[in-house]
Amino acid sequence: MKECKTLQEVREEVDKIDTQIVELIAKRNAYIKQAAKFKTSVDAIKSDERIEEVKQHVRKKAIELEVNPNLIEELFTIMIDEMVETEIAEFRNGGNF
Repeated sequence: MKECKTLQEVREEVDKIDTQIVELIAKRNAYIKQAAKFKTSVDAIKSDERIEEVKQHVRKKAIELEVNPNLIEELFTIMIDEMVETEIAEFRNGGNF
């Protein structure tokens, strides 16, 4: 991590990271859309088991990186809920994205 000399420099670095986060979320969303073509039902998309698995994975990683695991889980809960809806729409559309 870079040692910043000014507040402006900190803000610039944070902005770069925010851009990367959005790009990674977009990439994740693209994979979620692809997943729709491998599912056989809406219930398969709303897999509580898989959602819990993802949440536990990111909580563990957050702890390893010394980030608040509750924050990370909450962010992922929002993201997963929205992406499940995207995947359902793709599934109902025949996986044509």
